[in-house]
Amino acid sequence: MAGVRRRDRYGRGLRGPLTPPQAPVSRTRAERFDDLVRDEVRRLEQRWGRELAQVEFAVDDVPDLEPWFDGPVPLGQTVPGDNGRPVRIAVFRRPIEARANGDRELGRLIRDLLVEEVADLLGLSPESVDPSYDTPDD
Repeated sequence: MAGVRRRDRYGRGLRGPLTPPQAPVSRTRAERFDDLVRDEVRRLEQRWGRELAQVEFAVDDVPDLEPWFDGPVPLGQTVPGDNGRPVRIAVFRRPIEARANGDRELGRLIRDLLVEEVADLLGLSPESVDPSYDTPDD
C-alpha cells in the first residue's frame, strides 16, 4: 500500500489528552467561569435562599445589544419575570473576562456583579446583601 499515510507514523501509539477529563486543568475557560458563578450563587442562596427561590441565574457569552448601542458593554442583566416565568439574572462571560486581570479579579468581579444585581432586585444596599461587597480579596 504505497502512498497510504498512517496517523501513527512513528509507532508512538495514538495521541490523546494528557490529563483525565475530570482534572481541573482540562476544564475550558467557560466551564471554569460557570463554576465561579455557580459557587457565588450558592453562597448568596445560603443567606438569601427564600428571597432567591424564584430567581433563575444564567451565564451568557455576550449581551444581546442593538447595533446602534453606544455605551459600555454591560457585565450582567436582570430580566423581570412575567407570565409565570421567573426573574432571570444573567452574567455575561466575555465582557467580564475582558475586564478582569487574572483569576482573583475575575472572581471578585463575578461576586460584586451578582451582589449588585441581587441587591437591586431585593431593594437593598449591596453591603447589606453581602458584607464583603467591594472589598478586595487579600
